[in-house]
Amino acid sequence: MRSGLQNILQRSSFALTEAASPPVSGRLHPGASPALVLIEAQQNASRWIELVRQVKEQFPQARIVVLSDQFDLSVVRLGHAAGVDGFCLTASAPEVLIKSLELVMLGETVLPLAVVRSLTAGVVSAQDRPPQDNSVAEAKLPDLEGCKLSAREMEILGCLTQGEPNKVIARKLEITEATIKVHVKAILRKIGASNRTQAAMWASQRLPRRGVLSPNV
Repeated sequence: MRSGLQNILQRSSFALTEAASPPVSGRLHPGASPALVLIEAQQNASRWIELVRQVKEQFPQARIVVLSDQFDLSVVRLGHAAGVDGFCLTASAPEVLIKSLELVMLGETVLPLAVVRSLTAGVVSAQDRPPQDNSVAEAKLPDLEGCKLSAREMEILGCLTQGEPNKVIARKLEITEATIKVHVKAILRKIGASNRTQAAMWASQRLPRRGVLSPNV
């Protein structure tokens, strides 16, 4: 895949800086700060999602695109929460891949058409179902008030849903990174999540969503 990507991108406006395997531990060491990082999604989703977080923490301004032969909707949601800007299929034609990367660099979020269809199918199914008693639906899900999150914790939780690392959150809120870590631990404890990904997924279902996903066509 790496050599194939090199051949495709050499014929585009993108300039390759480095192609490297993900480190087992530690930081990435590209020759320059990358504007775009391509990550091959392995079968173990937690591994490449953690790599996405490492890239976001080390290069906050870099755009991230994940490549795979297929994408599960739940995994796409986790990747988006971690900071992925685009999801592209390895079977895409070179012209489609290049155009998708260009859209990502313009600030768009790109999804394969199959994922978009899954999303729209879910919306249609929800519209077709008869309305249910809101009090019953809400009783099945813990609400934000029940978790007793502080205003600052709510603010940080919103940042987690955007896949922002502690360093970026600290800079945005003008507090120390160590303070952010303390707040994140408190958030995980209060909502019963075991990690940042679970917290982001929990919050994404309860906080207003930001941003629009554009289909990969």
